[in-house]
Amino acid sequence: MRIAVIGSGGVGGYFGARLAMGGADVRFLARGEHLRTLRSDGIRVEGGPEPLHIPKVTATDDPSGLGEVDYALIAVKLWDTEAVLGRLAGVVGPDTTVISFQNGVLKDDYLKQAFDPAQVMGGVGYVATTIDRPGVIRQTGPMQRLLFGEFDGRSSVRGEAFLGACLAGGIDAELSRDIQLEIWRKFVFLVGLSATTTTMRMPIGSIRAAPRGRAFLLDVMREVVDVGRALGVDLPPDFAERRLSLADEVSPDMTSSMHHDLQRRRPLEVRWLSGGVVRLGLKVGVATPLNRAVADILSIHELGGEPDDPSPGTHADAA
Repeated sequence: MRIAVIGSGGVGGYFGARLAMGGADVRFLARGEHLRTLRSDGIRVEGGPEPLHIPKVTATDDPSGLGEVDYALIAVKLWDTEAVLGRLAGVVGPDTTVISFQNGVLKDDYLKQAFDPAQVMGGVGYVATTIDRPGVIRQTGPMQRLLFGEFDGRSSVRGEAFLGACLAGGIDAELSRDIQLEIWRKFVFLVGLSATTTTMRMPIGSIRAAPRGRAFLLDVMREVVDVGRALGVDLPPDFAERRLSLADEVSPDMTSSMHHDLQRRRPLEVRWLSGGVVRLGLKVGVATPLNRAVADILSIHELGGEPDDPSPGTHADAA
């Protein structure tokens, strides 16, 4: 099975390494020093319950060098999506399945515009990782999970085949009969986590312990639930309250990848997270004032630069 990992950071690098360990022919799209180390020393995963090293991998910064594959896994930051999809003509052939494991609920719209919609499966990834140093993915928590499935809920040969590859690599993977719901389930918590940790510049423990911070987190998530339900997603009315309970269970040091990007002066995904909630809310007539405030506040940092907040905390796109 030939698999292209488009974006070899914390998410793509981790799951790509596991797929390679399971015997798949995995090809990594990367750049800079990370790419050079992948070529010379392979890819390593450290810090988790099962460190691993794949000493020899195929890696390039030119998509044309990846060749046509059976599965293309999209794991780049949301702000880089349209640019990278425009470069995958030689990777995505007529029989290629494309799955995004990126954040948000708008990601699959880009895929369906770039490729035949029938080639696109839905996906959700959960893992707490970061690039520790070139060629090394550091896992900062034990959870790792992939969910994927057809948007119409049917079972498929390609879904079963990819599930087999995931299980062979030790990935906690599952075929979903309602992948759109799973994407929104993650979106609710991720928007709340990213909105609060990035605007308040604090880890989740401090936010959930402060009465007004806790109320803000809950109300941000309630807006996401209201928008999802208006769009026909089968989220329970009290789903935001359930996600708040999850916020009480995670490590107090947990922050979001968007907060981490702000600290490192990198571009932010806010346009597709809180900003995406605002756009979808306008579409269905649901008010989203708190997410609008978050999107407006962070818009001045959207392209990167300025903040250099040294506050501690691991980051995750997992919940």
